[in-house]
Amino acid sequence: QVQLVESGGGLVQAGGSLRLSCAASGSIFSFHVMGWHRQAPGKQREMVAGITSGGGTNYADSVKGRFTISRDNAGNTVYLQMNSLKPEDTAVYYCAASTRTTSTWGPGTQVTVSS
Repeated sequence: QVQLVESGGGLVQAGGSLRLSCAASGSIFSFHVMGWHRQAPGKQREMVAGITSGGGTNYADSVKGRFTISRDNAGNTVYLQMNSLKPEDTAVYYCAASTRTTSTWGPGTQVTVSS
């Protein structure tokens, strides 16, 4: 079973940028969708961005134009470039690898945006 590990989180000022990485222990080529989700304190986990095996992408309205998801199938890695960060982007960010029936999750990485 593929395992996922996120990295790249940290503390950044509003308006700054971070690049999150999700490294998989095996091939991600077969996963239909690779995605980033986030969960802020006291809130439900929400989808941030997803990318299909064919390269199609979708984003939450709250991050459109600021975040970019990409995948490197050869390197078994998915990235989330986050620009123009806002305090409301503060959350634990999780990577997920999904087939049509199951999802595998990483342990998450904390992103904190100060005002």
